Amino acid sequence: MSDILIVDDERDIRELISDILQDEGYSTRLAGNSDDCMKLVEEQPPALMVLDIWLKDSNMDGIDILKTIKRENPTIPVVIISGHGNIEIAVAAIKQGAYDFIEKPFNIDQLMVVVRRAMEASQLRHENQELKRQDDSVDEMVGSCTAFKTLKSQLDKVTKSNGRVMLTGPAGSGKEIAARYIHSESNRSDAPFISVNSASVEPDRMEEVLFGHENPDGSIEQGLLEQANGGVLFFDEIADMPVGTQSKILRVLVDQKFVRTGGSQEVLVDVRVVSSTNKNLEMEIQNGTFREELYHRLNVVPIVVPSLEERREDVPELANYFIARLNASQGLPLRTLSDDTIALLQTSLWPGNVRQLKNLLERILILGENTGEITPSELPQSADQPADNGRIILSGSLATLPLREARELFEREYLMTQINRFGGNISKTANFVGMERSALHRKLKSLNVVTSSKAGARVAHVSEDELSE
Repeated sequence: MSDILIVDDERDIRELISDILQDEGYSTRLAGNSDDCMKLVEEQPPALMVLDIWLKDSNMDGIDILKTIKRENPTIPVVIISGHGNIEIAVAAIKQGAYDFIEKPFNIDQLMVVVRRAMEASQLRHENQELKRQDDSVDEMVGSCTAFKTLKSQLDKVTKSNGRVMLTGPAGSGKEIAARYIHSESNRSDAPFISVNSASVEPDRMEEVLFGHENPDGSIEQGLLEQANGGVLFFDEIADMPVGTQSKILRVLVDQKFVRTGGSQEVLVDVRVVSSTNKNLEMEIQNGTFREELYHRLNVVPIVVPSLEERREDVPELANYFIARLNASQGLPLRTLSDDTIALLQTSLWPGNVRQLKNLLERILILGENTGEITPSELPQSADQPADNGRIILSGSLATLPLREARELFEREYLMTQINRFGGNISKTANFVGMERSALHRKLKSLNVVTSSKAGARVAHVSEDELSE
């Protein structure tokens, strides 16, 4: 990527600069006025601009062009040149985001030093964006159960719009993955995806992190809002954002512009905002820790990301996906899961959701001493799992019940667990537990268990009709 756009109203100057740069191996394009300049930028944004600050017979001068470029293509470095230069013009250009300033008549060596530095910065920024896009694809949307299909259908409906989306769901359920999916499938996929962890930024630094900083010497440090221009800004756990910052974010959402910390110039941005939370924001509003106006601005399209408990059918698919990813990214063993291990994983409790499953598998692959199937013995032992001698340790409450009541309680919990594991599918449950389907229906009725493909299994006094599929 070595395309340099040279903008100067003097033909001899722009052709001289072009010849010098081409001799150094760069490709160039030339413009003599602001209209031609903006047309060329629109056709193909350059890696670097060399821009004369004074342009005769143009609708815009160099500073106006610089402002427009930095608003619409903020990653393009711009080197300002001028035959009428002074310190005030240089400071004005730097304040508007120029990479550097060179006064005419310029020294060729000086020009090349500045161009090389600017091109290196442009190339580094381009490589970082490519690496970020590659990293974004590491975690993908994986699943096939009903709850997952519902989620994906909702996400697909919002990808092509610019509406603000609020993702809710427990920690570790994959809210950021859902946000990245919205970005990757949208018309902003070539622009940045910038994530802001509202809880990890110190409250007194949040404004500087978001809005950037303008130093006394005129140099600029871009904030995350400016970095996300044209793309998506993801507020992870938005409920943890300081209340003072919430009011300023609200103004940005309304006006699509802000002022950097320490500055006075308004910066225009085009950013799509996606937010997430694992808290009840309406309760946070009542407690005075979240602004109601901001909630209504962000909660345009609410989407619930289901917990892993609601996606038990997806556990084998997710587990195999994570194992393959860990093999590709870290060289960990490409192991398979035994049937018994899958059954245990599907019936386990997952308070940390998908993230907990991924971490568990990574730990097993790192600490495991073989490359064969992952067996139940490699899973963490809990109090309700069999001891080494095959005995089951009873809980205190179960041990105090008469045999009939204890057996009924065990059967109810066991069957409800299996039904939930198979997403409410009675046929799959009957096949696994070794019962005829009609016999399982009778057993469920006797245990007062009602089933649903959406809600799983629950205890209730039900009729025969409610138990039919």
